[in-house]
Amino acid sequence: MNTVKTGILLAALTLILVYGGQLIAGQQGMTIALVMAALMNLGAYFWSDKIALAMSGARPVTPDQAPRLYAIVERLCAKTGLPMPRLYVIPQAQPNAFATGRSPSKAAVAATAGLLEAMDDEELEGVLAHELAHVRNRDTLIMSVAATLAGAITYLAHLGQFALLFGGYGGRDRNGNGNALGALLMIILAPLAALLVQLAISRQREYAADAAAAQFVGHPYGLARALEKLGTLSKRVPMRGVEPSTAHLYIVNPFSGGALASLFSTHPPLEERIQRLLNR
Repeated sequence: MNTVKTGILLAALTLILVYGGQLIAGQQGMTIALVMAALMNLGAYFWSDKIALAMSGARPVTPDQAPRLYAIVERLCAKTGLPMPRLYVIPQAQPNAFATGRSPSKAAVAATAGLLEAMDDEELEGVLAHELAHVRNRDTLIMSVAATLAGAITYLAHLGQFALLFGGYGGRDRNGNGNALGALLMIILAPLAALLVQLAISRQREYAADAAAAQFVGHPYGLARALEKLGTLSKRVPMRGVEPSTAHLYIVNPFSGGALASLFSTHPPLEERIQRLLNR
């Protein structure tokens, strides 16, 4: 069911992009939007993992440098049949982690130094199982595509702003009439709609990864305790130098915020995630 919902939401993002291009610049705008989405998704497919790791400051580690991390991931991979991912440590005090890579054979898992310090073995196993669930479900690719489409829509809206400022009137209908109202609505509403759809995709994938992680480990308790700790510590310990565009990758949002910010968070509420885990 989550996979179907994700497919529908990705299709909605594509439709917003294509229809928005048509409203702003007619048939030519629709073509430009499609080409732009294709090129951006091609870049995300091949280089999103390298970009995410570089932006986070992650450093590759060997089994000798991080024996506990390697031991837990190797055990989980043996249990799930996944290939061993590349492992990285992020020199940040906030406990957090993310997975990236377009496929299980190209995957990488990065954990912060704070995560390795704050979690006991059962909690760390739950967090790493969650990240490996993202790898198995190919969420790392899905979220890269969603973020790229949402970014393309926002960029298209900015182009529409310039078009209107410099005398453009949106796309033309069959009678040659300008579609200025439609273009204006696109500029105002499309980025917000794209953001909401992207958030919905991200939240669906987080719930699915939590459930899969509990299956990998055999119980939900380690991950549930880890999420509770992460919720507390992420508010106390800031994440420095992290780009907001990569926030959706992490197991919990690396940026703390109030009630309004939580409405636009890429992650579902931690209380809801914990409740769903324990109700399993």
